[in-house]
Formats: sequence, C-alpha cells, structure tokens
Amino acid sequence: MDLSIVVPIYNEVENLPLLHERVVKALEGHGLAWELILVDDGSTDGSWELMKQIASSDQSCKVIRFRRNFGQTPAMAAGFDVAAGRVVVPMDGDLQNDPADIPLLLEKIDEGYDVVSGWRKDRQDTFISRRLPSVIANGMISRMTGVHLHDYGCTLKAYRREVLDGINLYGEMHRFVPALASQIGARVAEIPVRHHPRMHGASKYGISRTMRVVLDLMTVMFLLSYSTKPIQLFGKWGIYSFAAGSVTGFITIYMKIFEHTSMNRNPLLIMTAFLLFMGVQFIALGLLGELNARTYYEAQGKPIYAVRERINLND
Repeated sequence: MDLSIVVPIYNEVENLPLLHERVVKALEGHGLAWELILVDDGSTDGSWELMKQIASSDQSCKVIRFRRNFGQTPAMAAGFDVAAGRVVVPMDGDLQNDPADIPLLLEKIDEGYDVVSGWRKDRQDTFISRRLPSVIANGMISRMTGVHLHDYGCTLKAYRREVLDGINLYGEMHRFVPALASQIGARVAEIPVRHHPRMHGASKYGISRTMRVVLDLMTVMFLLSYSTKPIQLFGKWGIYSFAAGSVTGFITIYMKIFEHTSMNRNPLLIMTAFLLFMGVQFIALGLLGELNARTYYEAQGKPIYAVRERINLND
C-alpha cells in the first residue's frame, strides 16, 4: 500500500459524499495503491450510515466507528493504527483541506523528507477566534520546540509510516507530531496548501482549545528535552533551591549572632525552611521521574535512540 488517508469525522454528513469524490479524483491517474480511512468520532447526524454506504461501494474506503465522541486526536490515532500505507496523510473531513494537495505532499516526501506539513497560507477562517490565536500558538510552538512551521494546526500533513510507529498521541498531540518526529531525527518540510471556506455544518473548534494546546505544549517540551533524564530538570531546580536556602540560612544565623535579631520575627527563617524543603521535593521528584522513565522504556522495550538505516546488519 502506497498511501493511507486518515479522516476523523464528527457530524459531517453533508460533506462526506463530496469528500470521497474529491479524494478519488485527486488520486486517479497517479498509479498509487491507496486507502481512505474514515473514523466516525461518535457522530449523531447520520454520518455513520453514509460512511457504511460509501465503504460498501468502494473497497478502498475503510471505516472505524467509535462508541462515543473521543476527540480529533484519538480519532486520528485510531486511523494511524490501522493504516497500511508507506505514507500516511491525515486531513479534516469538512472540505476545508483540499485532497488535490495530497500529490504535492507526496512529491515532497519523495524528495527525502519524513514529514511534510501543510501551510494554510490563505486561511479562510475568522480572524479573532481562529487565525489570531493560531498565529500566536504557531510562533510559540516554533520558538519552544525549534521546529519552525507557519501552521502547526493544519491537519493536512504527510508522514512516512516509520515516523508514526514510535509516537503515541494523547490530548491534542496530533498537531505536535512534527516536533515529536524531529526528536528522532525526522526531516521536516512545509509547503503551502489550499484552504477553502466551510460549505456545510459548523466548526467544532474555537478559541477555547488554546488553553489545551498550551498545556500540551508543556508536555511536548518536557518530552523533547527531559523524557529520558527528568532528574536534570527537577534536580537542577532542587540544587538552586538548596543554594538559595543556604544563603538565607547563613544570613539568618548572622543576624541572630551579630545583630541579635529575634528569630521569631525574622521572615528569612521561614524562607530558609521553605527553600530547603522545596529542594528536597524537587530532587525527590526527579528521582521518581527517573524510576518512571526506566520503567517506561525498559518494560516496553523502547529504545532511547532512533536508527535511520542499517548496512550489512540483520534486522
């Protein structure tokens, strides 16, 4: 299988027929063996019944149905889990992404890239509630992860199969896959793609997602920098706290001996106790993190490295 297209679906009954038609049209004549994986994320508008009809008439269309609405990231993960293509392309089901851009993503993949991200350069969304938060979030994510993309939020991307094999998705993590992939040495590129106004239905996403994205960004930053060495993060702050506590402790003793300051009236005594206690807490947290990291990697047999190629070695 050359290509797997994964589309999370939530109440898109009006868009489904045209989505299937556009995907077929975009890929015909390219000589690709492909599959379309539709994941019903608990739709209540008849989308499931329509997906079954499409799958019965087109064997290249595969369908998964959730028991309830779990969200876009779990729906995407379910599609990734069953995808058989050497390249996996997720896209939205609202027809704002254009399937005609998929061959462009594949061309970039064939240039040697592992991840190709779409950039909605001319985005057809409202400015205040969608585009402005997106600009701020993209700038923040690019700066903090070191993977500079204009549009992390664009669902239309292309991944080599092996890149996704080592990445587990939680929360809103699907948008951070390029950053997570860069951790294992993936080559990441970005190309402009078309973006159309929504024709049917209503958007399921708004400004309220911003807070969730920020929290997931914190998780990604930790995974990128300290997932195998948590003691270096928490231990560092423990040492800083111990050092500050020692300084305030010496000042407190000096004030007691030489200035005869009453200890129960000296706030530095409380600060010393607090800083020393926090130092112990940070170091203990780092050690517990080290235990969890070893359990995570060793129990599942996960390597702490990623190999791109092998020569004269048996797999």
